[in-house]
Amino acid sequence: MLAKPVASNVARVAPPAPLRLDALELRLVRLPLLEPFVVSFGRMDSRLAFLLRLEAGGQSGWGECVAFESPLYSYETVGTARHVIREHLAPAILGPEVKDLADLAARFRAFRGHPMAKAGIELAFVDLVARLRGEPIAGLIGGTRARVEVGVSLGIQPTVDALDERVNHFLALGYRRIKLKIKPGADVPIVEEIRRRHPRILLSVDANAAYTLADAALLRRLDAFDLLMIEQPLAHDDLLDHAKLQQTLRTAICLDESITGHEQARQALETGACRIVNMKIGRVGGYSEALRIHGLCLERGVPLWCGGMLESGIGRAHNVALASLSGFTLPGDISGSGRYFERDVILPPVEVAPDGTVAVPTAPGLGFDVDVPFLESRTESFERLRP
Repeated sequence: MLAKPVASNVARVAPPAPLRLDALELRLVRLPLLEPFVVSFGRMDSRLAFLLRLEAGGQSGWGECVAFESPLYSYETVGTARHVIREHLAPAILGPEVKDLADLAARFRAFRGHPMAKAGIELAFVDLVARLRGEPIAGLIGGTRARVEVGVSLGIQPTVDALDERVNHFLALGYRRIKLKIKPGADVPIVEEIRRRHPRILLSVDANAAYTLADAALLRRLDAFDLLMIEQPLAHDDLLDHAKLQQTLRTAICLDESITGHEQARQALETGACRIVNMKIGRVGGYSEALRIHGLCLERGVPLWCGGMLESGIGRAHNVALASLSGFTLPGDISGSGRYFERDVILPPVEVAPDGTVAVPTAPGLGFDVDVPFLESRTESFERLRP
């Protein structure tokens, strides 16, 4: 177990004394993927990681903005996030003293939307605070687990045999849950065959908003395969039609793209739009919203799991810390560094043990060293913002 846990309260994430934030660095780093990652909205061959470093009190903290290059998963992109951070968010926090995470989040509240941009800074701030306090992030936010269970997300493959090869590969590595990406024309027959070949594995599917309510009959056919969940089958911003669909399904719907903050999570649960929540800290706006959503799901007995966004090791380390909270009861899409990248930006890389778990770091902050020379060799853009 970790050292004595603290309450999952945003206000508890505070430095020893109010901080004057001295500088914020924005860095774009290109990381080639080991293999293309294909989902319903497109294909990725590399990840442009948007990394942030926040300085104060002679220390620094690292964060990651998970926006993609194109507005396919979300309206936010690397370009929009850089603009919003440079022109609005950074000026709101650099210079004056910041008391704690709640204070930081309050300054961002005036700016509508852009949760991924806000999250990038919040992650760096929490890492900074944890380092100044000499604590791991997991302990700072109230984590109670020494290891977290992990699953793997598999992109759409050209054939079912190719997909099954990937399934077998990751099962052999110990991953505890397999998630299959689906889209119209690549759904029921593929899921049926994978389930036939693997009758007892923990299996789920993710549509990334590829269907409409008109596809309800097709989606009901997935009930036959004993799935853990059907993730985000309908529109990225929908709750109403998901609630209608959930009433017709035995399988639990899990919402991802639709949960952009605490209020969306509350409305989703109150309308019955989902029975499981995928938490992506970079999607919901950072730790301030993530901790509130965690509390909401704990209160209502709703299963949570930690989603992934093809993050570098910096974002991945934050995910590990978040998943150490008690409400994360299902294996997350955290994966080892070697799942996507030949070389990660942290040392040592995140590794999955044969039992399908990842260790929660106990060193201060992220618990990993950032490989700055490697970052610099892969950097496409860099700027330093000051008050």
